[in-house]
Amino acid sequence: MPDALPTLPHLALELDDGLLHVTIDRADKRNAINDPLIESLHALFHTPPEGTQAVVLSGRGEHFSAGLDLAEHREREPLEVMRHSQYWHATFQQMEFGGLPIVAALHGAVIGGGLELAMTAHVRVADDSTFYQLPEGRRGIFVGGGASVRVARVIGADRTREMMLTGRRYDAAEGQRLGLSHHLVAPGAALEKAFELARTVAANAPASNYMMLNALARIENMPMAEGLFTESLAAALTQTSEHAREGMRAFLDKREAKFDGD
Repeated sequence: MPDALPTLPHLALELDDGLLHVTIDRADKRNAINDPLIESLHALFHTPPEGTQAVVLSGRGEHFSAGLDLAEHREREPLEVMRHSQYWHATFQQMEFGGLPIVAALHGAVIGGGLELAMTAHVRVADDSTFYQLPEGRRGIFVGGGASVRVARVIGADRTREMMLTGRRYDAAEGQRLGLSHHLVAPGAALEKAFELARTVAANAPASNYMMLNALARIENMPMAEGLFTESLAAALTQTSEHAREGMRAFLDKREAKFDGD
């Protein structure tokens, strides 16, 4: 019998048939991100519940996340700010590269740190109420949770710079066009679509999912020769696995593949 789910500040957790639903639970604060929430995410993705095959990430209430909780923001010395930023980076790196596919259901505000959190997800579903913004320039600060890398990787450094300089707000349709979301659905339908996609992803071979999560983002940053070598290495590790043998047998037998274990 699986262990009980952990109790973590500002997160609500449900695990059903391999899908872990992680809900940011600060609706009264528009799901603004504070240190306890980051610590909860860090703990959860460092040691996910046994049996988790994929994650659906959402926010309770009217917004996914309105970003950094400025009410709890405090002054820090430069090295403290560095370490604080790097803790966010470590948490989001664990989410992006830890091996668990994450499907985010976005609605309402996806602002600042909320956008940085959303961009750790491997599949993003937005409904028509979603809007995106990086308003740090209006607050006299700079992004510290990875937007200069993850957002810029998707929409480009030029658009990211303009977005930060002007505080520009992109609506759901514009965000879909730019790649901030992969799927755009009707208001209120993002969570249902996210679960549908998470079930599809969870049915893949775990080894293939792990390689797709870890190899592609790194190959993007490599010179061509090194990228092709890394692709061959990923192919060798997956295609010689029992998962690959089961996948081939299932294809030839005209049945659904059944992947067991990691």
